[in-house]
Amino acid sequence: MPLSPPVARRPVHNRRYDFQAFQREDGLWDIDAHLVDSKSYGFDNAYRGRVEAGEPIHGMWLRLTIDEDFLIHGIEAVSDHTPFATCPQITPNFRKMVGERIAPGWRNKVREKLGGTEGCTHLVEMLGALGTVAFQAVFPSRERSGKNAPRPGRRPALIDSCYAFASDGPVVRREWPEFYTGPDRPDGTAGGAAE
Repeated sequence: MPLSPPVARRPVHNRRYDFQAFQREDGLWDIDAHLVDSKSYGFDNAYRGRVEAGEPIHGMWLRLTIDEDFLIHGIEAVSDHTPFATCPQITPNFRKMVGERIAPGWRNKVREKLGGTEGCTHLVEMLGALGTVAFQAVFPSRERSGKNAPRPGRRPALIDSCYAFASDGPVVRREWPEFYTGPDRPDGTAGGAAE
């Protein structure tokens, strides 16, 4: 279902993201991200001179190379279009993430290592989102290999991670009935508190 019809308005700013995941021949995974910001009007820029309507004010790339256990083996950051001459100088700093693992707390780890003057706001934002893209890309492979199977009796990490995986919701009731906390538990006991 699309958004509701808007009131009369005019375009001002456009940000486009493109995320793509690739399984490499060497067994690793590349997750590529591209961000482009443009304006609907031209303006003067002290570093670049005139930036015309539709021309990128930001044009940035990230490539994250990970293994099936979400360990980062490599990262590459490139800033093709920036509003300031100094912006591209920070891209080597992103290599600080090599050796880290995409896991719960990923966005906090990215901000801890690359927040503020240690990184670029736009690249940091993209890198945070790459964690979710990596999960979406690698999860099916891990599922096929059995790596996603929770240990017996251990609560799956997905439970309560979003609305669909609420411990008292229909998805958890169907997929992991032993961890379901809703009012009509399959074993006939009263639900409520998480186990």
